[in-house]
Amino acid sequence: MCWYVLYTAARAEKQVVARLEREGVETYLPLHKSKRKWSDRVKVVEMPLFSSYVFVHCPEHRLYSLNLIAGVSRTVYYLGRPAKVRQEEIDSIREFLRIAENCELISQGDKVEILCGSFEKRQGKVLWNDGKVASLFLEELGAKICVELSKVAKVSAVKSGDEAETSKKGQRGR
Repeated sequence: MCWYVLYTAARAEKQVVARLEREGVETYLPLHKSKRKWSDRVKVVEMPLFSSYVFVHCPEHRLYSLNLIAGVSRTVYYLGRPAKVRQEEIDSIREFLRIAENCELISQGDKVEILCGSFEKRQGKVLWNDGKVASLFLEELGAKICVELSKVAKVSAVKSGDEAETSKKGQRGR
């Protein structure tokens, strides 16, 4: 048996996975956590890594019947055959998500510490970020600066006194 890819209706991935699993099909829907803003709050939600795609582990002859399940649009084809995904590729996606899960999301309003450079160990408030660079306001200097997200860490907890402990894991912005 191989892994295959099904294309689903928009935003129907989780429902399709539930229906496929009720039919006894092994599925994989890679999910990542993402901050979403509503008018009254910000919430972390699990979003599909690949919008409208679900991986299924089944014999090729079963794919036709899976296309009849509500929410499944079609099987993804490559060179006239159902597209096969190697187990190593599925494992790589799982490993990527495991590593990414340990990365904190940095967003507007977060307090961060600069890890290196001229402003090392200084803290600032995030004004905005574009996924690669963040604009910070350094209150103690009354200055705004731009810093690569890889060079800042979110301040996660306050130690005794004014010293802050930071999470120095890899960073990822949204």
